[in-house]
Amino acid sequence: MYDLIVAGGGAAGMMAAGFAAQRGKKVLLLEKNEQLGKKLLITGKGRCNLTNDCEIEEIIKNFPGNGKFLYSSLYSFSNWQLREFFSEWGVETKVERGGRVFPTSDSARDVVEALKKFIKNNGVEIRLKEAVEQLIVTEGEIKGAKTKKNSYSGNNLLLAVGGAAYPTTGSAGDGYRLARQTGHNIIKTGPSLVPLEVAEGWITKLQGLKLKNVTATLTIAGEEVVEEFGEMLFTHFGVSGPIILTLSRQVANNLNQELKLKINLKPALSIEQLDERLQRDFSKYSRKQFKNSLGDLLPKGLIPIIINLSSIPEDKFVNQITREERRELLKLLTELELTITGTRGFRRAIVTAGGVDTEEIDPSTLESKLVEGLYFAGELVDVDAYTGGFNLQAAFSMGYVVGNQVT
Repeated sequence: MYDLIVAGGGAAGMMAAGFAAQRGKKVLLLEKNEQLGKKLLITGKGRCNLTNDCEIEEIIKNFPGNGKFLYSSLYSFSNWQLREFFSEWGVETKVERGGRVFPTSDSARDVVEALKKFIKNNGVEIRLKEAVEQLIVTEGEIKGAKTKKNSYSGNNLLLAVGGAAYPTTGSAGDGYRLARQTGHNIIKTGPSLVPLEVAEGWITKLQGLKLKNVTATLTIAGEEVVEEFGEMLFTHFGVSGPIILTLSRQVANNLNQELKLKINLKPALSIEQLDERLQRDFSKYSRKQFKNSLGDLLPKGLIPIIINLSSIPEDKFVNQITREERRELLKLLTELELTITGTRGFRRAIVTAGGVDTEEIDPSTLESKLVEGLYFAGELVDVDAYTGGFNLQAAFSMGYVVGNQVT
């Protein structure tokens, strides 16, 4: 008989298990994979962006999906407390661009090892390669869980098995099925923080090109809905990078509509300032061919694409370019248009949008309002954020709340 059964050995699950055991509770952690923290190991490209050092109100603003639901969790276990926690377990942290917090070692493995040490030192019983197949519920109360191997009894159970993103790490949507079995509503899920596919064939020639300090504007059915400034990356299938991942949540929800992406390559300049800059460059290279006049303005790899799209002959001498041609070029530089055809799906998504309906979960305890003793935490819940460490902070905070809540 366990005080708490935790399904899922990720950020939220390990945090909940460790803190409950630290309070003297008998805790069982069930993980379907052969190791704990499998998804944590690949976050932040293996560096683990575990939180952000901004204020809690700012963290909440970075959750387009139900950020206010997290007030209690984040104030119970803040980003500052999280960094102190990891410091106590041997992982020092550093702050990088955009407030992103990483382990000083740049190793996600160090984060996972610290969490493993935390739960083992506090006496958590760990069962690997055991996925929860069924929840045992009697008269509206949790009584335990069944796996293919065993049946376990307990009056409290935390579902923290992740969403549907990166299914190779074990997040295959199991939690939604289990939640539905107990009568919970699942808000429609979709990939979020996911690279985008585009129709334009010339994109393949730019594979690997990274652009900094640009803006990307997403239009849906001709209407501008969101604009992001920062860094992006061209790939063999389309576009990725921080600003694209942030935009992607809107894309996944509107794939049945016309989706366009407009890239402003020089957002720091007004159209008039950019025109003046272009005229100075054209004056400087007036006796050169058009193809040799853009080196001061654009990355080398992008120049042939812009020339081709501009319809200005590449061998035309710069001093022969007309005002109308220059205006068309300006439009291209400020509104380089891409047609979005889809996302890379859950296999390449960092997080899942949608999940267990927050209306059916007590935000202060994370206990189900439908089933006594059933708790939810992490990506399984209908909360999701932009990039920057916010999603992991939410998972750690929610896990902490559950670990300190169960009696």
